[in-house]
Amino acid sequence: MLIRAGYDIRFTCRQPTPMMALLGVHESRHQDLRTKPRLASDPAIPMHDYRDGFGNVATRFVLPEGETLLSNTFVIEDSGEPDRVSPGAIQHPVEELPDDVLVYLLGSRYCETDRLSDTAWGLFGHVEPGWTRLQAILDFTHRQIEFGYQHARSTKTAWDAHQERRGVCRDYAHLAIALCRCMNIPARYCTGFLGEIGVPKADAPMDFSAWFEAYLGGEWHTVDARHNFPRIGRILMARGRDATDCALTTAFGSAILTGFDVHTDLVDSID
Repeated sequence: MLIRAGYDIRFTCRQPTPMMALLGVHESRHQDLRTKPRLASDPAIPMHDYRDGFGNVATRFVLPEGETLLSNTFVIEDSGEPDRVSPGAIQHPVEELPDDVLVYLLGSRYCETDRLSDTAWGLFGHVEPGWTRLQAILDFTHRQIEFGYQHARSTKTAWDAHQERRGVCRDYAHLAIALCRCMNIPARYCTGFLGEIGVPKADAPMDFSAWFEAYLGGEWHTVDARHNFPRIGRILMARGRDATDCALTTAFGSAILTGFDVHTDLVDSID
């Protein structure tokens, strides 16, 4: 199937403000692109890309004084297959994990493994290691948090979400990631497009989404504690330890968000 996706994001600045953005399609999906995505700005400003420490392609630029529109639209081909479920996937002993996976067992800015370790072992220590334990963490997180955009807060951590029991998709991801890491399941944060394809349309405006990947059976598996069932049509943008590494935009100064529109739709052709 073909998906047309994109965004229009407006910022207003009182003075020139440097910014870093992770607003492209992740390199792992480039072979599926049917039109070339290009981050454009109005007014036009110089931009350059670089690869960050997690393999994401980031873009650097300076927003001028006044209003700037950042936009992009592209068409990507998707298999239409739902997230893969692997009930037989084993959990590896820590000493057998690849070196580059170990970082995803460590605590991070939004995933405080030290504060949640006792809770995690109390809840899941008796659960069979592997996919069964991962699913138990997904089920718990899905029940623990009530979704609502009004509950969003940029400073909210996994511990906060666990205690407050309210949040948005990134809070589900942070809590589940932290619990996985406490139980020695490597987990990494993901952000991207997830349109309402194959599910009922929601009343809320389209937004970017957060989910995560867990390392079991020698590979990474896409999972989603907010929805807690396999979805179709995910378009990955960035991966990292948590939302710090995957922020869509990071302003080094004052940049006021004044407009935000995201779209993801099935189309019949690239025209």
